[in-house]
Amino acid sequence: MSQEFVIEAFPRDDQGKGASRRLRREERKIPAIIYGGNKDATPVAIWHNELKKALENEAFFSHILTVDIQGKKESVILKDLQRHPYKPILTHADFQRVDKDHEIHVNVPLHFVNEETAPAIKLQGGVANHQINEVEVICLPQNLPEFIEVDMAEVDMDQVVHLSDLKLPKGVKIAALQQGEDHDLPVVAIHKPRGAKVDDSEEGSEEGEEGGEE
Repeated sequence: MSQEFVIEAFPRDDQGKGASRRLRREERKIPAIIYGGNKDATPVAIWHNELKKALENEAFFSHILTVDIQGKKESVILKDLQRHPYKPILTHADFQRVDKDHEIHVNVPLHFVNEETAPAIKLQGGVANHQINEVEVICLPQNLPEFIEVDMAEVDMDQVVHLSDLKLPKGVKIAALQQGEDHDLPVVAIHKPRGAKVDDSEEGSEEGEEGGEE
């Protein structure tokens, strides 16, 4: 959690589609809402390009953010983001307030390490098959990890890594696993490509035929 993200925001009084269109067109801002924390929802406006640039950093999605409303600061997480259906334009953002004493639910990216050097891949010709690239975690705000590392170094051929196999930082739980063993989803596995398996079987049959002829 070494990075800090501060988003400048402005109070927003006008509501409705017309006001939102004017905001985006004339002021280059987008409407947003800050809610939760036993407080009333606060409509704000934020700079479109500032938010768009911040979103280029993967860590933005799994960090406690600071929204600065003319000097009044709120600690929040990004909960929802709406985009134009076909233009590269953001249209609305939802931020949820966080409290250091209450757990939050946040999607955190998975970082796969030692994949290229894993023996099952480098020496045996396996290929990593990623099932998911992020996971929802539950934790106190101060324990929120920027990402969760998945070490592929000791993953064997045809082995499946599940959610329950992930090494989690202290104070962090995986949301799906709180619902029971049936939700222990596969994360990644290493398999030989289908074509390679066919080739191996064909080579074996050819060798058998040659031995018979002798």
